[in-house]
Amino acid sequence: MAADNEKTGVFDASQLNQAKCPDCGGTGELRFDSENINENFEVEKQTIIAPCEKCGGTGFLKAV
Repeated sequence: MAADNEKTGVFDASQLNQAKCPDCGGTGELRFDSENINENFEVEKQTIIAPCEKCGGTGFLKAV
């Protein structure tokens, strides 16, 4: 049944009441800003995006 919901865009309305993950703010991903100095002494800025480990990338906490 889950595959049918993915194809049609139908979602479970009970998911709207779930608590958002406090670590990622409900986005499912964590962002880290990083600065490195290269061989020409120039500052290179990067944003590292990683899946949130607490919610497993869903953005919501599981009900306990």
